[in-house]
Amino acid sequence: MTVAAIVLAAGRSTRAGKTNKLTAPVAGVPMVARAVDAVLASVARPVIVVTGHEAEKVRAALAGRDVCFVHNPDYAEGISTSIRAGIGALPADASAALVCLGDMPALTAADLGRLMDAFAAGGAAICVPVAGGRRGNPALFAREMFAALMALSGDEGARRLIAAHPEKLREVPLDGPGTLTDLDTEAEIDAYNRTQNQ
Repeated sequence: MTVAAIVLAAGRSTRAGKTNKLTAPVAGVPMVARAVDAVLASVARPVIVVTGHEAEKVRAALAGRDVCFVHNPDYAEGISTSIRAGIGALPADASAALVCLGDMPALTAADLGRLMDAFAAGGAAICVPVAGGRRGNPALFAREMFAALMALSGDEGARRLIAAHPEKLREVPLDGPGTLTDLDTEAEIDAYNRTQNQ
């Protein structure tokens, strides 16, 4: 069983003002690098990073890491275009894909491992983490869901797709903030950095 990972890193960070949150330092490391390092510490391979806005800065932030870059020229049309770019770049032998967000600096390899273990146990085509009673990210999709992911449009992530297939879903209980922490604004990044420096 081969589980690949797609890291979505194409967004314009509009809520972060002039800051590109993906390349903003979090505990001294670009936020997207923290997310990618967690994925690389798992067994998911290959790791595909979808770029768009300020692609060269994102690539520079990930210099030296064992990732494949795919550029999404349509990133301004919404997250669905990046999901489609990532799914389209998967190898033919990928049994499933973890769809990860580049703005989740608290994500851990253990979080990803639990999702992959849940998928390997069989019986579910979609695995999502649940912590503190809330669903988080990333989500894992079996190959049978790839066509539906490719059919997403606009600024629509996979939430509606997940909701439409409860019979294929497994919720995976996880501890800690890793799958719930995503940072969208400069204030949130500053606040998170303060907690890391305490």
